[in-house]
Amino acid sequence: MAQDIPYKSRVRIEAEAICDGFVAAGAARFETDILLSAEVLLDLYGEDIRARAYVTTDPERGEMMLRPDFTVPVVQYHMSGDGLPASYTYFGEVFRKQEDHPDRRSEYMQVGYEEFGGANAAAADADVFGQFSDALAPLGLRAATGDIGILIAMVEGLNTTEDRRAALMRHIWRPARFTALVKRFAGLTPVPPSRAALLASDVGLPEDGVMIGLRSEREIANRIDALRADAAQAPMSSEIVDLIAAVLAVSETCPNALEHLRDIAVDLPGLLPALDRFEARCEAMVQRGIDVDALPFEASYGRTSMEYYDGFVFGFYSETRPDLPPVATGGRYDALTRRLGQGRENPAVGGVIRPDVVLELGGLR
Repeated sequence: MAQDIPYKSRVRIEAEAICDGFVAAGAARFETDILLSAEVLLDLYGEDIRARAYVTTDPERGEMMLRPDFTVPVVQYHMSGDGLPASYTYFGEVFRKQEDHPDRRSEYMQVGYEEFGGANAAAADADVFGQFSDALAPLGLRAATGDIGILIAMVEGLNTTEDRRAALMRHIWRPARFTALVKRFAGLTPVPPSRAALLASDVGLPEDGVMIGLRSEREIANRIDALRADAAQAPMSSEIVDLIAAVLAVSETCPNALEHLRDIAVDLPGLLPALDRFEARCEAMVQRGIDVDALPFEASYGRTSMEYYDGFVFGFYSETRPDLPPVATGGRYDALTRRLGQGRENPAVGGVIRPDVVLELGGLR
């Protein structure tokens, strides 16, 4: 009987069944180590990942991390090969600290599916979303979609300085910091007294000053120069602030969101290529049998939990159990393949399912 099987064993059985479904769809099974080199992960995500990952030191291999997810190792594996189109599926434990959600597990199972090399990005996006939607259909979940590519296009198209665009681009995935930067660049927040004093001074670092923290003296000096250069610029216009707010506020069904964003693009034409990709994806989803007219789209979706995605993003959630984490999340991450492929890019889209959450909701078997 199911209740006589240990909980972790039941989760694993659920994971194997989901993984078998992706294998039946043509994916190859993928396995990777549980201990991964911290160097690559730190290079990708910076020191922020230390707050979420479990870090240890190996006497021969140096600093290591318990696997926070599968995406980086599967991308490394694929990019080390011939680059031909391929799809992979996997399952296994991942480890993440849950300081913001102490009631959630820090060790849990993931099942994933990844597609590489699809020449038609819209069709690949629709296929991956469709596969997840089909696999999870018995649970009656709420789908959510977004597009980080639209936000990237928004920032790239702003009529402001290159330094300001670069700063906003770095913080697309940190909404609070992003909003604070917009307000600062627009002169909507008062300058802190310490920064005002620094900007008003014509001196740099004291020669006999004591260095505190990880930044070098050169990095600190460059930061001071950047702050002074930005302070000399005119504030960002209210029109730009309003355009940013308008894009981020879009939350409608896909067709209505597309229409709304095209209206905004009259004043922000840099959005148009990303909106063309959005429209092509909607058309591909219709061909895949997905009810796009009822599919939600949120321009801000994915900004807090999907750092390496740079295009289409999606998730599936239980409306009857809002206390649970997402049942599944995924999206497009072409830029990550470029980073890990030493400049060689391979289109990629995929996602992960939490079999423990599936089990909480009654299971698929």
